[in-house]
Amino acid sequence: MKVTFHLNFHTVWGQKICLVGSVPQLGSWQPALAKEMHYTGGGDWELQLDLPSDMQTIEYRYFLQTDNKLLFEEWEKNHRFTFDGQTEEYIFYDSWQNLPVDLPFYTSAFTKSLFAHPSDPVDGGMRSGNRMILKITAPRVEKNQVVAVTGNQDILGNWNPDKALPLRPDPFPEWSIDLDITQIHFPLEYKFLIRETDISQPFYWETGENRLFSLSTPPSPEETVVVSGLPFRAESPSWRCAGTVVPVFSLRSEKSFGVGDLGDLYTMVDWIKKTQQRIIQVLPMNDTTVSHTWRDSYPYSAISIYALHPMYICLSWLGALKDKKKASFYADKQQELNAKDVVDYEQVNQYKLAYCRDFFEQEGKALIDSPAFQAFFTQNQEWLMPYAAYCYLRDTMDTTDFTHWQQDALFSLSRMRKLCAPESVAWKEVSFSYFLQYILHTQFKQVSDYARENGVVLKGDLPIGVNRSSVETWTEPKYFHMDAQAGAPPDDFSMDGQNWSFPTYNWEVMAKDQFAWWKKRFQKLSDYFDCFRIDHILGFFRIWEIPLEYVQGLCGHFNPALPFSKEDIERYGMSFDIYRYTTAHINRRYLSQLFGAWAEEVESTYLAPMDADSFILKPFCNTQRKIEKILEGHTDERTSILRKGLFVIANEVLFLRDPRMPELFHPRISGSRSFLYQELSEADRYAFDQLYRDFFYYRHTLFWKGQAMNHLTPLVACTDILVCGEDLGMIPESVPEVMDKLQVLSLEIERMPKTANREFTDMFNLPYLSVCTTSTHDMSPIRNWWQEDREKIQRYYNQVLQRQGVAPEQCSAELATQIVGNHLAAPSMLAILPIQDWFAMDDTIKKAEIESERINIPADPNHYWRYRMHITLEDLMKANTLNEKIITLISGSGRR
Repeated sequence: MKVTFHLNFHTVWGQKICLVGSVPQLGSWQPALAKEMHYTGGGDWELQLDLPSDMQTIEYRYFLQTDNKLLFEEWEKNHRFTFDGQTEEYIFYDSWQNLPVDLPFYTSAFTKSLFAHPSDPVDGGMRSGNRMILKITAPRVEKNQVVAVTGNQDILGNWNPDKALPLRPDPFPEWSIDLDITQIHFPLEYKFLIRETDISQPFYWETGENRLFSLSTPPSPEETVVVSGLPFRAESPSWRCAGTVVPVFSLRSEKSFGVGDLGDLYTMVDWIKKTQQRIIQVLPMNDTTVSHTWRDSYPYSAISIYALHPMYICLSWLGALKDKKKASFYADKQQELNAKDVVDYEQVNQYKLAYCRDFFEQEGKALIDSPAFQAFFTQNQEWLMPYAAYCYLRDTMDTTDFTHWQQDALFSLSRMRKLCAPESVAWKEVSFSYFLQYILHTQFKQVSDYARENGVVLKGDLPIGVNRSSVETWTEPKYFHMDAQAGAPPDDFSMDGQNWSFPTYNWEVMAKDQFAWWKKRFQKLSDYFDCFRIDHILGFFRIWEIPLEYVQGLCGHFNPALPFSKEDIERYGMSFDIYRYTTAHINRRYLSQLFGAWAEEVESTYLAPMDADSFILKPFCNTQRKIEKILEGHTDERTSILRKGLFVIANEVLFLRDPRMPELFHPRISGSRSFLYQELSEADRYAFDQLYRDFFYYRHTLFWKGQAMNHLTPLVACTDILVCGEDLGMIPESVPEVMDKLQVLSLEIERMPKTANREFTDMFNLPYLSVCTTSTHDMSPIRNWWQEDREKIQRYYNQVLQRQGVAPEQCSAELATQIVGNHLAAPSMLAILPIQDWFAMDDTIKKAEIESERINIPADPNHYWRYRMHITLEDLMKANTLNEKIITLISGSGRR
């Protein structure tokens, strides 16, 4: 089979166009083995290949190089073609494919859900003989629409749009049509349009001039001409939709077992569709089981980046127990736990796991032996076996700290395989872990497929970190800095910063295999989700890294960074005393302010003289970790004051040595709030302020931009999921530019403006590529927020809501409706609101206890994540007043 490729691309002297593809004749995707095209003049390049006549499909991509160096290549969406064996010669006339300006519409959120078109094509014309195939990419075609083509030929309707020929999805978002080339008189002039499937409905043309195509010589009967790589030229109005964010554990139904599960998520799809919403956003659903206590309720501390949490198994979908006594016992437990206002994490997991174990005893062998399970195992064994071994060792060793796992402290692939073998003593527990993950996978796929069928997008959440004692840190420690902790600098969520306790990433090692660890993580999400949120996307620019000896996040530093040398600091005019400014100490005059009546006790017990006026912490308590250990188990007022005050002293430095380059220094964040800053001379304060401003706001702008582009570009390209980023907090100047270039949707919140000197975000001038929301799981819902700061709310009431007089004490349903309406009216592509804030619009639905709607308090590292909807999904489906209000607001805002 003879195949000829043509591409019109203007180059300069010395540049060459090459073709790489999926077949050996095109290098099997190895650029070094790609075929160089021949220049034929006028910007035209040509390549002829002989391919096996039985070849069925081919994918390929063009790239530009000079002196064997890649300059740039086409967008990652390859040219694709399926040979049908009708002819022995194919001639491709391709167009170079650039990154689309409307990239989100090419993601699976649209192609598999919102705008999904069936793969079974409508009749696109002849399928054999001497033909010409037109291929175009058009993602913004809704389910009730089709791409059509007309032109200056009888076969194309002679420019009559009513006679335009429909194209077939090939697959969507590509469209194609086969034309009888003997009925075409060249030059061919044509244009595409999008119309409703009902021809009587309005249509719109693509923009720009008519398209022209001509052949220098008539094709022979054995040739098929393919024109591909064409993008639909559109200036469509901004498409927008609405959705709901709710943790799966927070869902409640009559069938759930004290916690939301995958069956509830399935029902949630029905409510979303009923209210004309299009997206369900959830929190991370990975397994977080460390201690089997409520402390494992923190969903962002995964022990596996692949495994799902067993508590999300829907027991009613799993199947019934044959033992009637046990079945009755669990039915009573289900009623008891489901009646609780909040999630009882420990009880829920204890009894749901017990039910699953009993069901496994009943049906497990048959399931493990089934072809369906074997297929799942084959596809997932790379992560499933280490996870199952980890769970077994965690429970038998009674700790997730694998450094205490004796001979298994260091991961061994051979030992892991022996542990997971059917003849192993661990097989019963290992196979139970397999069983749980298989059930979770099959149930989640059922939910995912159902959501796609109903045009609803499931949006996941990708945590920035992993648990310090996770499967991944055990099996792949090279990817982590285990001597550090990730967190966040001080922000609106926490004045002392946040310490998440996760290890930080070794990006240098990750880059050596082209970020394979991250790519697998991104790709795993596509099993269930068509959209996801990158938690703390700022971590791809730089992470806030905290030494292990600190509990709080105040004495962290950004990594990577460009720390100062001693000479750098002195150039700002600061007299730099290294010991004094890097050693935590406190002046005597501040002790009574910190400790009150216990100042003398603290001085004699915990402090040692540094000089005549200052003290350092004694060696037994000279880190926050030591202080925490000394005072743990005590909750009285004295202990609380001592802990808080000693933590302050441990933070009392102005500079931090870089842990990897100790001759370099980072200014301490919020240094001007320290006691040590108050002791500086006026000149040194001025110098510190200048270097601080330069360091945190200017010095790293280009450096962090480069880091983010290096990290995020290959990761965003490796998935077809719609990517959103949580870009809150201390935002580097380059963040909007990078996210805009990669077309990653930003997060916009009215009460957290990103523009300096603004108290509230201008909701009517948000970027289109963004997600706007009223609040997040780390914030108070609308009604809680209304009561937090009366002066601020008064300004909001008068200036933003444009209401006169004194703001009411409570946020009424009317006010909540206005706030929600303002968010829906914003230009953001997605408006995804917490379910609590939808409830706030209806006095008959919203919960009386306002404080109980808060999901998380970031300043509290030991927060119990247990919020649960107060009404069932069954009752929510019947809440006609609320549901109609949501429909009216969404429709009135132009969202669809």
